[in-house]
Amino acid sequence: MATTTPGTGVRGGNAKQGDTVSGGAPMTHKQIMEALSGLLLGMFVAILSSTIVSNALPQIISDLGGGQSAYTWVVTASLLAMTATTPLWGKLADLFSKKLLVQIALVIYVAGSIVAGLSQSTGMLIACRVVQGIGVGGLTALSQIILAAMIAPRERGRYSGYLGATFAVATVGGPLLGGVITDTEWLGWRWCFYVGVPFAIIALLVLQKTLKLPVVKRQVKVDWAGAFFISAAVSLLLVWVTFAGDKYDWISWQTAAMVLGSIALGGIFVFVESKASEPIIPLRLFRNRTITLASLASLFVGVAMFAGTVFFSQYFQLARNESPTMSGVLTIPMIAGLFVSSTVSGLIITKTGRWKAWLVSGGALAAGGLGMLGTIRYDTAYWHIALFMAVLGLGIGMMMQNLVLCTQNQVAPADLGAASSVVTFFRSLGGAIGVSALGAVMAHRVTSYVKEGLAELGPKAAGAMGKGGGGGIPDMDKLPAPIRTVMEDAYGHGVGDVFLYSAPFALLAFVVTLFIKEVALKSNSVTADEKTDATAGVKADAKA
Repeated sequence: MATTTPGTGVRGGNAKQGDTVSGGAPMTHKQIMEALSGLLLGMFVAILSSTIVSNALPQIISDLGGGQSAYTWVVTASLLAMTATTPLWGKLADLFSKKLLVQIALVIYVAGSIVAGLSQSTGMLIACRVVQGIGVGGLTALSQIILAAMIAPRERGRYSGYLGATFAVATVGGPLLGGVITDTEWLGWRWCFYVGVPFAIIALLVLQKTLKLPVVKRQVKVDWAGAFFISAAVSLLLVWVTFAGDKYDWISWQTAAMVLGSIALGGIFVFVESKASEPIIPLRLFRNRTITLASLASLFVGVAMFAGTVFFSQYFQLARNESPTMSGVLTIPMIAGLFVSSTVSGLIITKTGRWKAWLVSGGALAAGGLGMLGTIRYDTAYWHIALFMAVLGLGIGMMMQNLVLCTQNQVAPADLGAASSVVTFFRSLGGAIGVSALGAVMAHRVTSYVKEGLAELGPKAAGAMGKGGGGGIPDMDKLPAPIRTVMEDAYGHGVGDVFLYSAPFALLAFVVTLFIKEVALKSNSVTADEKTDATAGVKADAKA
C-alpha cells in the first residue's frame, strides 16, 4: 500500500487508490514542540527582519541620502508586500504542502535580505524590502496555519502563547541587536540584513527534519487575478496616504484619482472573487459574524501595533539623543507587557476555553496606552513613558494571537488557511496604512513645529539650520545647541501626535470586540478532521 509521506508536497489531482493520509493519534507535547521548533525559528526570523532595522533606520536613511518619506517607505514596502501576499499564501496552504510553502518563504526572505544588505540607494533598499515582505508574509501566515493544522483549538491557546512569546523576543531582540550592529564600527547597518540569514537557514534544516504534516490531495487552481487586483488596490491606497499632504494636498485631483482608483480595483477584486472557483479570500467567510468582526478588529489593531514599534526609534534617537542600542533597551517595557500578556492569556485560554474577555481587555488597554503616549514630549520623564509602553504592550499581546484563534475556531478544515490569513491580512493592512498615513502626518507635524521653533529663535536660526541640517533626517550632533533643542522638541511632539492619532483606532478595535460572540474552543484538531475527510475520499476513489 502506498502511503502519503507526512510533510511532503503532493500537488494536484485526487487521492489515488491505495493512498492514505497520515495522521494517527494526537501528537504529544514533546512531538508538537519538536515540530514547532523550526516554525518558531522561522517566525522569529520574520519578526526580526521587521524590527532589527527600526533603530538603524535613522542612520540608514542618513547614509543613503533619504528623507522622512524614504524612512516611512522602507517600513511600508515590507508591510505592503506582506499584506498583499498573505491571502495568496493562505490559499496556497489549502492547496499545496504547508511544509514546502514555509520553506519557500524562507528562501525568498534570505534572497531579499542578502541583496538588501548590498543596497546603494533608498530605492534599491525599498525594492529589496518588498522581496523580504513577500517571504515574511508567508512565514507569518503559515505559522498560524500550521499551528492550527496540528493542534486542537482548545489546546491552541497554549501554543499560540509560544508564538506570542517568540514575537515578543524578536520584537525586543531585533531593535537591540540592530542598535548594537549599527553602533559597532566594524559591522555597520548592512549587517542588520545579513544577520537573519543564518537563522533562516537553520530554520529550513530544522523544518525539514521535524515538521511532519498530513497532505490531502486536491485539485490545484490558484486565483491569480484576485491576487493581482487586491495587490493593486492596496498598493494604490498606500501610495496615496504616503504622499498626500506632501507631494499634493489631501483634497486634490490626485487624491480623487487614487482613492477612486483604489475603490474601483477593490470592486473588481470582489467581483473576481465572487466568480472564482478557488478564491484568494472566499467571500462566504464574511457571512460568519465572528470572522467579519475579528478581521475588522485586526485592521484597527494593526495600526496600533505597528505605530508602537516603528516610531519609537525616531523618538528616542532624535528627540532624546539616545544611541540605536539604547533605543532598543528603552522599549523593553512595551515588549515585556506583550510577552507577559500573550503567554499568560494563552495558558489561561487553554485551561478555560474562553477568550473574549482577553480581547475586550486588550482593546481597552491598547487604547489607553496609546492615549497616554499621545501626551509625551522630548523631556517627558522616562518612567512615565515606560508605564505607558507597558500598558500598550499588554493590550496588543492580549489581542494579536487571540483574534486569529477565535477565527480558526469558526471554520472548516478546508478553509483554515484562507480564514487565518484573512485576519493576518487585515492586521498587516492596518499596519501598512497606519505607518504610511502616520508617517506622512509626522513629517507634516515635525516641519510645522520646526518652523514655529525657528521663528521664536529669530532670522539667524534658518541660516544656521541650513549649515547643519539638510532636508532629510537631521544629524543632531552637527546642529547648534538652540536649534538642536528645537529639533528635539519637534520630533518629541510629532511622535506624541502620532500616538494620539493612533488611539482612536485601538478604541474602535475595543468596540468591535464587544460584539464578537464567544464560542467555546473545540477539542478536536484540524489534522483529525482532514484525516477523516481524506480517508472518506480515498475509499470513494477505491470503489470507483
